[in-house]
Amino acid sequence: MAGELDGKKVAVLATDGVEQVELDRPWQALEEAGAEPELVSFEPGTIQAFEHIDKGDTRKVDLTLGDADPDDYAALVLPGGVINGDFVRADADAVAFVKAFFDAGKPVAAICHAPWVLAEADVLKGRRMTSWPSLQTDLRNAGADWVDEELVVDGTLITSRKPDDLDAFCAAIVEEFAAADTADDDEEDDA
Repeated sequence: MAGELDGKKVAVLATDGVEQVELDRPWQALEEAGAEPELVSFEPGTIQAFEHIDKGDTRKVDLTLGDADPDDYAALVLPGGVINGDFVRADADAVAFVKAFFDAGKPVAAICHAPWVLAEADVLKGRRMTSWPSLQTDLRNAGADWVDEELVVDGTLITSRKPDDLDAFCAAIVEEFAAADTADDDEEDDA
């Protein structure tokens, strides 16, 4: 995986209550592939990660939503966690930030409870995807074709269900982000 994403900035949008492993493992995969992940959140300082229902470690916020510009990033990762997913989807600025990636055709990866944010951003109509099983009704009501699979890639959208799916999720993030980057480079070469 080394070098596939050299120098590409990737936004990782999360807040308190993020599932720690769903933040840390994709972050590590991005760094190992040469990307520069940045933690974007509501407030400066740190966020509190969780290991299921127990407090985990804190993570330093790199940029607040007010200072982050989707145009500065090649892709977006949305880690899960019930609390995180609910807080992020309830924030209008966070929803607008996420929607901007879809509007620009940039890849977005979401795992576990993070797809709640996608439903709120109204970007799921006709998309095949997965999530934590308890979200399936919400996602179907938002127009998604929800399936119970380890990994679903639908165009620029990458989704997985839970921490057990992280190996497939992380591999797909690197592969799909690199493929999207190559497509962008090809378009620039044609201009």
